[in-house]
Amino acid sequence: MAVQPEGTPCWADAMFSDFQGAKNFYGDVLGWTFGEATSEYGNYKQAYADGKAVAAVVPPMPGQEGQSAWCLYLASPDAAATARNIRDNGGEVLMEPMQVGDFGTMALARDPSGAVFGVWQAGTHEGFEATAVPGAYCWAEVFTREPEKSDAFFPAVFPYRAKRIEDEAIDFIVFELDGGPVLGRMKMTEDFPPEVPSYVNVYFTVENCDAAVERATKNGAVLRFGPMDSPFGRFAALTDPQGADFSVIDVTTTQGRMPDMSEVS
Repeated sequence: MAVQPEGTPCWADAMFSDFQGAKNFYGDVLGWTFGEATSEYGNYKQAYADGKAVAAVVPPMPGQEGQSAWCLYLASPDAAATARNIRDNGGEVLMEPMQVGDFGTMALARDPSGAVFGVWQAGTHEGFEATAVPGAYCWAEVFTREPEKSDAFFPAVFPYRAKRIEDEAIDFIVFELDGGPVLGRMKMTEDFPPEVPSYVNVYFTVENCDAAVERATKNGAVLRFGPMDSPFGRFAALTDPQGADFSVIDVTTTQGRMPDMSEVS
């Protein structure tokens, strides 16, 4: 797979205190298999769907134990320049650009509304080897209580065009690259407990949404929303046993017409 255009979601990983528990959970729910851990890089272990690298899990470093969360990485041709743009536009760089061997350069950041995301400048590791197939990443949305901050920030840092979904029931923006959707932005409603901060919700593809939810809840996950039909697929939102939020979606089971969208000036 070629290096992705700037701003494209290109990788996802998460840190788990119960490393083996995470492997067992996602192995059962998403069908992942795992490569060998590399102690040189903190026992970082890649997950595979049908032999293709689709994500990674890693145990916490000493002192970093806490609630787990999935981190979405956005592609950058120059992580240092992207870090400067993040600061210049009101974001916070949580981890300065750091070279990871010959794999690439990573950084961690927070948008002005509080959503954490990663930046990845590819080296030999270019990112997802597969997307939108069972077990692989499919989509992501920035869930935020302050949408105006995220709406100004992301198109200033990345070459996005923003379009608003014309639906009075939700406040939703789609960020596009080269005319194609790459990232969503959803305003958090009162349905979200006040202690839940802004975050990036990652969707993984499954063959059958209801079956995946059943496997997840049997393995200790909490169902937050759904399963629900949509024009994009049948999906559900979950929290895994270690507190990491994620969603599953069956993109082959769709219902309803695609929503109208308008350009955001």
